[in-house]
Amino acid sequence: MSVMAVEKEVVVEPAAMRAWAEGRRIFVELTDGRIIGFPADRFKILKNASDEQIKAVSLRLNGYALRWEALDEDITVPGIVAGNFQLP
Repeated sequence: MSVMAVEKEVVVEPAAMRAWAEGRRIFVELTDGRIIGFPADRFKILKNASDEQIKAVSLRLNGYALRWEALDEDITVPGIVAGNFQLP
């Protein structure tokens, strides 16, 4: 009788260690060392926000979400990494 061990690959979605805005571009430093950026104008609520409101980004859910409290806006980090934006 032969026994075969199957290893299951564990996929961990990247989380953010920090987030910040420069002008109308938002940057996220991920736990895997990457830094990604995207234009705020790719999201409906952020498109209409002031530069000061955009700068007020914070991390939530252990780095799996970005939050703009004054705008009541949340964006998931895995969604950003996957390129899921609201606007073209």
